[in-house]
Amino acid sequence: MTDHVDRFHAALLVLAGHGHVKQRLIRAFEAHLADIHDDELPVAVKQSFADLRREMQRVSPLNGEGAICASVRKMSLKEASDCAGRIVTLFGEIARQGDDQLPALPMGDDGEQRIPPFLVKSV
Repeated sequence: MTDHVDRFHAALLVLAGHGHVKQRLIRAFEAHLADIHDDELPVAVKQSFADLRREMQRVSPLNGEGAICASVRKMSLKEASDCAGRIVTLFGEIARQGDDQLPALPMGDDGEQRIPPFLVKSV
């Protein structure tokens, strides 16, 4: 799970960088998201990511360019911006899923969460 959060975060850094939105979208998806398999993602985002992938690869490539580049080239600026926004939304959902899966602290006899001794800093 952490790997996917890191990959989406890296894609966001590219999207927030310098350049035309279409160029940033191509770089972000190709470098960080294209090789993620839908079945590796949390159930809550599988379909959304599959839909995004289809959108990013809907056009057959020409002249040696890849499907992602060809698809983004054919997008309007609004469509490219919407795809970038979907990546941001997916990152948020995956990050929340990761937070939900963090292990809880053990409970003491009094019902309070107990911090394990190895986590307590001694003075």
